[in-house]
Amino acid sequence: MRFRHPDGSTVHLAYCTNVHPAETLDGVLAQLRDHCEPVRRRLGRDRLGIGLWLARDAAHALVTDPSALRGLRIALEHRGLEVVTLNGFPYEGFGAEEVKYRVYQPDWADPERLAHTTDLARVLAQLLPDDVTEGSISTLPLAWRTAYDQERATAAHTALTTLAERLDALHELTGRSLRIGLEPEPGCTVETTRDALAPLTAIGHDRIGICVDTCHLATSFEDPDTALDALAQARVPIVKSQLSAALHAEHPHLPEVRAALAAFDEPRFLHQTRTLTAAGLRGTDDLGEALAGDALPDASPWRAHFHVPLHAAPAVPLTSTLPVLRAALARLVGGPHPLTHHLEVETYTWQALPPELRPRARAQLADGIAAELTLARDLLTDLGLKELP
Repeated sequence: MRFRHPDGSTVHLAYCTNVHPAETLDGVLAQLRDHCEPVRRRLGRDRLGIGLWLARDAAHALVTDPSALRGLRIALEHRGLEVVTLNGFPYEGFGAEEVKYRVYQPDWADPERLAHTTDLARVLAQLLPDDVTEGSISTLPLAWRTAYDQERATAAHTALTTLAERLDALHELTGRSLRIGLEPEPGCTVETTRDALAPLTAIGHDRIGICVDTCHLATSFEDPDTALDALAQARVPIVKSQLSAALHAEHPHLPEVRAALAAFDEPRFLHQTRTLTAAGLRGTDDLGEALAGDALPDASPWRAHFHVPLHAAPAVPLTSTLPVLRAALARLVGGPHPLTHHLEVETYTWQALPPELRPRARAQLADGIAAELTLARDLLTDLGLKELP
């Protein structure tokens, strides 16, 4: 979906296909047929943006077989879909029964991460619509915080610098300008936007910036205005923003609130949980740890890294951090000029919701994703953007 900003530029809105896990190119093509096109039809649009997630094997198949890449582009066009952004965070296995810490491997200190992201950039340069010259890729924020020493930090810095050089060369070769955004996430080396400032200014290249995920922003209790002001002051480019909402518990000390939270403690994904105390931010790596005894102070609200559907906040006594998303979006695209032109709804946890809230069929999932995109569209038009055909 495309929108015209009052300044005349185009803002792209997509939804991320990591909600439909697939490890192979055949699986990606099936996603387009079984999920993405039905969502587009529900929205009544001739064109729908998708943020593709390409696992290692799928990306490698595309970059080594020009005919396969042409075939994917043809399939996108045939189904009324377009790609201006990729989700390069998960490497492989995102559809496994247990993902948890695996999603952070390989990290930016490992050569595999550079190789994979280079493949993604080469693929995206060929998938961009003919009238679009700028693409974006989000990636993990360097590494999970443990076992990340100075040697690995140096290796990661070198890898990202090398990537920037490759993106410059790709621009010269194709005319397509691609940028990479580190996506701050609780528990990682770069947990907050503030944590991103030092490594990104050290790299000092405008092709390496940040991806602002509004669920992660909220989970870490970051104020959107403060965070975005700091990025602007440091001249860190906002490559893209993922529109998402976290799980919020206002009164975590109450038994009924803990019982409601326990329904979201599931075995597949990591749900980092945070609370803001007088002494600063406190947290656990997973929701289950927070619920076990006194691992996390419960005198103040808790937020958990659980991407809940944008249009359907959890039932009381829980809610979502949709207000943080609204505030961030107002700053991102509500000013005289957009701070980013790429927006992506990323609710990959539909099948991890409590059983009674999960979609039971493809049609229900398509309905839910279409409802999320409708909410995002309404937020954009309320900010003065005009939806384009």
